[in-house]
Amino acid sequence: MALLELIDLNVYIGNMHILRGISYDLEAGEIVGLVGHNGAGKSSTLKTIIGLLPLKSGKIIYNGEDISTLPIKKRVEKNIGYSPEDRRLIYDLTVKENILLPCWVSSSLKKSEMEKNLEIVLKIFPEIKEFSERKAKYLSGGQQKMVSIARAIITMPKLLLLDEPCEGLAPMLVKRLLKSFKEIRELGMAMIIAESNPSYLKYIANKMVYIERGRVREVVQNA
Repeated sequence: MALLELIDLNVYIGNMHILRGISYDLEAGEIVGLVGHNGAGKSSTLKTIIGLLPLKSGKIIYNGEDISTLPIKKRVEKNIGYSPEDRRLIYDLTVKENILLPCWVSSSLKKSEMEKNLEIVLKIFPEIKEFSERKAKYLSGGQQKMVSIARAIITMPKLLLLDEPCEGLAPMLVKRLLKSFKEIRELGMAMIIAESNPSYLKYIANKMVYIERGRVREVVQNA
């Protein structure tokens, strides 16, 4: 059974039909690269999965359960992590505080689990240790991306949604992030990574889903 099934998703913003019958699935521990030009529907797909955009029709089946109408909080509680394109950090909080935010709002994580998870996160992103007490507003764009991803994985979700994590970054930092994605997969997380540039993902993704004008154009299984 697939961890995530997207079945004929149709989404509107106002009168604009932005997702037109999106369908594909994701297995546990798999990385899917969601690729397309700006405006193709990548971000809208991730927002629909996490609950930021409502479905007009279709179904989202996660871990065998229909979550199509669940509110965002309930989806997060079911172990779905999300790092948006604009990072959404709270700039007057420190880096460490931003990362731990999901733990503070979760009723299921004990303090010992929080500490253990933070240790794992800092192994994946050791650079964060250097600026963990710095306020988020003083970080570079690349540092903010790392913190946003670290925050998304601090609760050790089963499914991680990453929206344009490599956009606007220097090649060396992109290479660094791709290494971290492999390490995150080794934790057992399935991932959907939305990117405009397919070359970033072709060596780490199990499957590439090409999206165009709100439709899936092609699904390619990588060797």
